[in-house]
Amino acid sequence: MKKLYVPIIFLALLCFSSCVDIEEHYDFKSDGSCNVAYGFDMSKAVSVLVNLVSDSLKQTPQFSLIKDTTLNFYSAMPDSTQQKMNASEIELAKSSDLTVHMNLKKSIMKVAINHKAKDAADLKYYLQNVSKIALNSQISGLSTGEKNSKTLDAKQMVAGQDYYSYEITPHRFYRIVDKIKFNAFLKKTKSTFMMAKAMLIDMPYKVVLNFAKPIKKLNNPKAVLSADRRSITLVTNMDEVIKNPSVMNLKIDF
Repeated sequence: MKKLYVPIIFLALLCFSSCVDIEEHYDFKSDGSCNVAYGFDMSKAVSVLVNLVSDSLKQTPQFSLIKDTTLNFYSAMPDSTQQKMNASEIELAKSSDLTVHMNLKKSIMKVAINHKAKDAADLKYYLQNVSKIALNSQISGLSTGEKNSKTLDAKQMVAGQDYYSYEITPHRFYRIVDKIKFNAFLKKTKSTFMMAKAMLIDMPYKVVLNFAKPIKKLNNPKAVLSADRRSITLVTNMDEVIKNPSVMNLKIDF
């Protein structure tokens, strides 16, 4: 029976999708391309849950599992999901990677999704569709490296990313929170946020945007512009976002 405990712990942990340090990174290149990465550090949640695990369970091979790997986003999906995807979705998934760093004994659980958008249109498509693709699929292969493993559900990593509307051109990056979608997201995750708060787990959220040329205009007063006007950093947390979703709005001309 104990063999079932570790997968259950993983699933419980990943249901705490709010118990993470979230970082978004955008690196805009001079040729119009952009490297975008979503990083999710769930180590705080791991450290809390590890304290609830018995010493005997901590000695099992499953608990000792260490992962430090990068998988292609498309190849990590089960065949059933791949068969339902259209050509554009397949291209998006194939041009994205999934990186996992896991060591439960050291309370480490980090996941990142990386994508290189070839131009503004490609970036907009990616941002508008990565949530949908992930929500309709399961990322496999993170617990044992096997195709049929379903320990990690991709929707836990990008939940909520579809509540933005975007306007992206070669010289503009606008992102606005759709309050109707955001309220729907909160309704689904209210109990999760409440539980995370009860466990005294903070939920930091950091957005970093780097540009190849100086930024002409920035409208978010909370965002910090670097001295050379080529980098923007926005630091907040989910408590603040819940109270004031507009804190995540970005209108950048460059």
